[in-house]
Amino acid sequence: MRIGELARRTGISERALRYYEEQQLLRPERRRSGYREYAEGDVRTVRNIRTLLAAGLSTYTIAEVLPCMTDDGDALVPACPELTTVLSQDRDRLTTAIDDLLAARDILDAIIAAGRSETAQPASDPALTAAPAG
Repeated sequence: MRIGELARRTGISERALRYYEEQQLLRPERRRSGYREYAEGDVRTVRNIRTLLAAGLSTYTIAEVLPCMTDDGDALVPACPELTTVLSQDRDRLTTAIDDLLAARDILDAIIAAGRSETAQPASDPALTAAPAG
């Protein structure tokens, strides 16, 4: 199938499919005319790529792990023993990023709360209610 058909069947733009090829995640055959020719299995490969991207993996990591993944119809399953280590390292990276984001949110919550308490008190502050000098 050509790139337009793969895009239609997967819901992924042709631009994204070209990017996946550039990142060596897809390897279509080339016709003599230069057109890309995708195999039926590439539909599943694109869906697997999207799943791994949604899991927070980079395209570099996906290129590394994709050959060792199998799709049992319901989920991706690591087929190579060393894959668990790679995926665990990425999970740890995500956990650290989540922890950092939660800490940042806590700081913002404190700043917002302080701002709310300041805006709730101005009427009782005599300096703010005094008549301007004139």
